[in-house]
Amino acid sequence: MNDQQNQVGDIVCVDDDFLRGWPLPMPSVEGDKEERGRVLVIAGSREMPGAVILAATAALRAGAGKLTIATGSSIAPLVALAIPESRVIALPETSAGGIAATAAETLNGIAPRCGSVLVGPGMQDEPATCALILSLLPRLSDTQVVLDAGAMNVVRRQLQAVDASHHAQQKYVSSFHSPVLLTPHAGEMAHLAAVDKQAVVDNPVEIARQSARRWNAFVALKGATTFLAAPDGRIWQHDGGNVGLATSGSGDTLAGIIAGLAARGAPLEQACVWGVALHARAGERLAQRHGPLGYLAGELSSEVPALMHALRPHE
Repeated sequence: MNDQQNQVGDIVCVDDDFLRGWPLPMPSVEGDKEERGRVLVIAGSREMPGAVILAATAALRAGAGKLTIATGSSIAPLVALAIPESRVIALPETSAGGIAATAAETLNGIAPRCGSVLVGPGMQDEPATCALILSLLPRLSDTQVVLDAGAMNVVRRQLQAVDASHHAQQKYVSSFHSPVLLTPHAGEMAHLAAVDKQAVVDNPVEIARQSARRWNAFVALKGATTFLAAPDGRIWQHDGGNVGLATSGSGDTLAGIIAGLAARGAPLEQACVWGVALHARAGERLAQRHGPLGYLAGELSSEVPALMHALRPHE
């Protein structure tokens, strides 16, 4: 299709026709689960075990063939029971409830074999989380990485003040060697970019574009209108969804959908654009059945397979 038909200025507008013109990678008719890709979800904590369950379930609903979950040892048995389709790896925890940076020793042998890696939903102990990411990134140059929630704090310059026990030489990422995807809402974007939240609300396109260039990352600035900025300046815009999506666990589900699509072989920008669109349309379907308020984040994932099928290219 002609992208210019969906373009306003230098912003590409995402609608059903645009998605059909940018179809997701599909396995062959006789393809096995290996062909559909592996996703690794590093997430969760004692206080937020549900976040990893939501994200991991969403990754499977998006079509990933194999799922590995890496989470704190205190909740690993619970997560394994909640998602019997997964392999669950129990990781050492910090006293603050985070995943210890030493977990990288285990994950370094697993993560590079996955098509995509999602880090962040429900994780606690920011310094430990960032130290873990810094240990993993050098091994993930050929892997599609999604950083969500607390994992995004690895780009904050303020992390130079972190306790010296966590990677004394480097406490943050000023620019990623290989682009990753960050998924902030306006408040998180203000925090990460060290700007006022109102500045983000007033000028989301420029804030997202500047941050994507600075960090060499794809930046999905989430909201009623979501903007995805690429490091090279490209911008996609998606309008849709409803107020019901503003609920606990909704962002975890979105991150999981994106990671699942990336595991299937979609480039990060395509996985994000499609993930945002599927997430919004899932909310619209649930609102039609239940009303605009009160449906749960955990109900979004089950809408995704049918939505993907409905958005396949016209034959």
